[in-house]
Amino acid sequence: MGEQIRIRRPEQLSTGRTDSEIRQACASGNWSRIHRGAYVPSDHLSRLGAYGLHRLRVEAVAGTASAHAAVSHISAAVVHGFELWNTPLEVVHLSRDRRGGGRKSARRHVHSVSFTDDEVTHVDGLRVTTPARTVADLARTLPFEPALVVGNSALHRSALTKDAVAASLALSPNHPRHRHALHALTAMDSRIESVGESRSLALFLQEHLPLPEPQVEIHDARGLAGRVDFLWREQRTIGEFDGRIKYGRLVPAGRSAEDVLWNEKLREDRLRDAGWEVVGRPVDPVTGGRSDPRGLCAQPRGRQLLIAGFHSSSVAMPGGVNPSTCP
Repeated sequence: MGEQIRIRRPEQLSTGRTDSEIRQACASGNWSRIHRGAYVPSDHLSRLGAYGLHRLRVEAVAGTASAHAAVSHISAAVVHGFELWNTPLEVVHLSRDRRGGGRKSARRHVHSVSFTDDEVTHVDGLRVTTPARTVADLARTLPFEPALVVGNSALHRSALTKDAVAASLALSPNHPRHRHALHALTAMDSRIESVGESRSLALFLQEHLPLPEPQVEIHDARGLAGRVDFLWREQRTIGEFDGRIKYGRLVPAGRSAEDVLWNEKLREDRLRDAGWEVVGRPVDPVTGGRSDPRGLCAQPRGRQLLIAGFHSSSVAMPGGVNPSTCP
């Protein structure tokens, strides 16, 4: 269940509150207007990030839209709970199955596109495009890296398959961005678990790095040494984009963040003792911020992987992406 709108004008009027009182509640800062006739307590709104606020606006906009409209594109991804990266969330997206009449305002974009009844589902009472259609729409409209992020998230978090996305794309083979979408779909992988890992995968393609195996368990003589983000078996190299982040999120009761970080160091030492090189940049232990995946290329083994990649003929480059060297 997503964020819910707590205050609606018709309900307030039915209880005897007047429009003047509603305006006063907003002017005093107690309520915040998120759409025509829809409000939330300001203290609640201040705790929401852009993702949560967009989810509220989707509910508000959809509530006043045509019954034939379906929440779509970025807004559908938010309703389905898929991760996004570098994707604007100011505008709520709806789609209508018609040839013309699309329109866009500062807060709402109505797409006039063709879709079937099978490409629409219901989530929390909202009429929304299915995961397959949502990923297909975003693969066509977003740049490669953001499209890869949302596609991987959808594949990992739901029962969605690449075949289902391909089937949705096949319904509009003449779309001007059809080939772009197919390139993004080809690179998607349900084993990718986070935004950082998806961005890393995009970087590996851009830099002509050999493509690794994601989410692999490494064993040594004592048993399971660790589950790693990326593995290059031939180069005996492990890539960890998230690194400490996956441990920092789950600090056990009675343990400190320092304990968790120390255990992560011991884990990496054990992996190195087993003959693996570990590359990547964990989160900043002070700020907790994610590192840029390009940090992998700055390390000696990362540069070796880059050189190996330029001699590999097995790496398929996404459309519109030109090879470059590490900074």
